[in-house]
Amino acid sequence: MKKYDVIIVGAGCAGIFAAYEIVKNSNLKVLMIEKGNSIEKRVCPKRKTGICVNCNPCNITTGFSGAGAFSDGKLTLSPDVGGNLPIYLGEEKTQELIDYVDSIYLSFGADNKIYGNDDMDTIKKIQLDAIKNDLKLIVYPLRHLGTEKSYKIYSKIEDYLKEKGVDFMFKTMVDDLVIEKNTIKGVIANGKIIEGKHVILSVGREGSEWLKNMCDKHGIESVPSVVDIGVRIEVKNEVMEKINKHLYEGKFIYNAPTFDDTVRTFCQNPSGEVTIERYEDDLITVNGHSYKESKSNNTNLALLVSKNFTQPFKDSIGYAKSIAKLANKLADGSVLVQRYGDFKRGRRTTPERLKRGNIVPTLKDAVPGDLSLVLPYRIIKSIEEMIEALNGVVPGFNSSETLLYGVECKFYNNRVVVSNNFETNFKNLYALGDGAGITRGIIQANSNGVHVGRYIVKGEK
Repeated sequence: MKKYDVIIVGAGCAGIFAAYEIVKNSNLKVLMIEKGNSIEKRVCPKRKTGICVNCNPCNITTGFSGAGAFSDGKLTLSPDVGGNLPIYLGEEKTQELIDYVDSIYLSFGADNKIYGNDDMDTIKKIQLDAIKNDLKLIVYPLRHLGTEKSYKIYSKIEDYLKEKGVDFMFKTMVDDLVIEKNTIKGVIANGKIIEGKHVILSVGREGSEWLKNMCDKHGIESVPSVVDIGVRIEVKNEVMEKINKHLYEGKFIYNAPTFDDTVRTFCQNPSGEVTIERYEDDLITVNGHSYKESKSNNTNLALLVSKNFTQPFKDSIGYAKSIAKLANKLADGSVLVQRYGDFKRGRRTTPERLKRGNIVPTLKDAVPGDLSLVLPYRIIKSIEEMIEALNGVVPGFNSSETLLYGVECKFYNNRVVVSNNFETNFKNLYALGDGAGITRGIIQANSNGVHVGRYIVKGEK
């Protein structure tokens, strides 16, 4: 078995950009280990047939480029959204990294168009409406790759890494870490020890539970983090027309008055489709995509309630998964969909009621049902208050026909304690990206990887 200078666990947004920066600037030998498929094999049969065949692992949540990048490909070009990187690196350094990462995407064929920085007069009016409704609107430039464009870009990046000598092990789980005398020595995969001087853990949200287990087993320092639980909203494009046109994605934050919980919008997809994501243990959650070429008549976005637990309860991931599994059970292995009018009345949406409105659901196999049988009252109340507040900015958002799909969850591991160079309490062992609780989006995860890649190269010169 070869010895490597760098082993990267997880070929998602953070890991592939760490590899890119390392091989671009050095001759270090790099191995990437990924539980999912290579980019060319990341094919979701449901996109053609409309039927989920339960791929294991799911080609939407795992594989080269990760879950976020392969779903929709929105690059938020500001340090104000997408994670906590500025806490470690500062605003200026984070922005420099974002700009550099953006230039890489452009070099691989990303669209030049940027949303959110034109017609500022209209955007200011949207901000004023948000303020009047106790909402905070974060305005930032955004580049949209699109799901199919993302596929092409990441195919080129994978080819580049292979040409530069990066070795890959796809469809492979890392079973354990090899740590001796407070220093990482390698990993165990396929029953064999693979030696590596540096090991980067960049497993993404899908690997957050695996990372938690590694932290517990080896004493990698971490602290409790939040979990996001909510629903995916679907409305007609006409309702979201102003936001779609001028911002593409509206980032609204709200402190729901009854319980003072923070609710935020996330991953808005104009003319997009609601989709499902499959995790281990047959867990299904809801998400959304938006394509460059294929367009629907609807816009979807998530409303997420952030929950943080204190002693003695520590298993925020398990809490969120238990809610999602209950929804799966009631939906007979799928997700639930409910009209907002029924949601407010506390009654089940039936197939007959679902057909009454103007909205044709884009997720055909969602099961009409009652989310109040799944979500805790506190989360239901916060979501309802957020919808009513958003209606003050986007009239029609609280229509009885508005669709709520559930459950949508964002799993973040307990935040791993790292230095400003993202090294854990074990020498040469790094944790980064969404799975480590450091970032919450593509561009900051990419930037996180670039920084660690540069740090390793500098230390090896």
